[in-house]
Amino acid sequence: MAENFEQQGYGGEQFFTDFNTRLRDLEEKQRLSRDRTLLISESFVKERDKSFQEIQELKRKIVVLEEETKRLKEIILRISEGTDGFARKEHLAVLQKQFDLFRD
Repeated sequence: MAENFEQQGYGGEQFFTDFNTRLRDLEEKQRLSRDRTLLISESFVKERDKSFQEIQELKRKIVVLEEETKRLKEIILRISEGTDGFARKEHLAVLQKQFDLFRD
């Protein structure tokens, strides 16, 4: 490689200067790539943790909603069982007519 530079008119000192410049450029590119990768990794970890927390909160809410739904079903069942004992308006009207017929 050094022979190619000498053939193109580069001296030994110029070759090493160019080589050092290129090496520094590559090292800088590597450093920038590493920094970007670290930033992306940190962002990913933060988002993953945030998503995990949100999922846990949603699971807790689902459990609460399931419990509330179960209680509401029980309340509705008790109310419907209680209303079976009540006379309906139509039945009362029929009974009133029968009572009126016997009273006359």
